[in-house]
Amino acid sequence: MLFVIIGHDTIGSAERRPVHRPAHLDHLEQINRAGKLILAGPLTDGAGSLIIVEADSQAEVWDAVARDPYVQNGIFESVEVHPFLQVFPKAP
Repeated sequence: MLFVIIGHDTIGSAERRPVHRPAHLDHLEQINRAGKLILAGPLTDGAGSLIIVEADSQAEVWDAVARDPYVQNGIFESVEVHPFLQVFPKAP
């Protein structure tokens, strides 16, 4: 099952983001090595980040969100997690 994670940056987080970026990328790399990361990256308007992961449950996704250094260090003011159904391109 796919899930979309939207992390909304807190005001002023752009200055603090680079400090925590290596740990955030390491966190994402762990998810990637587990074969569960579909895509991830910052929203180019500075609003935050978009991450799509595969997981067995929404609870599993929230557990991963709680371990994200951007969450732990207040880069994300709020986070949304939504189940997602890929329509295009057609999933293999």
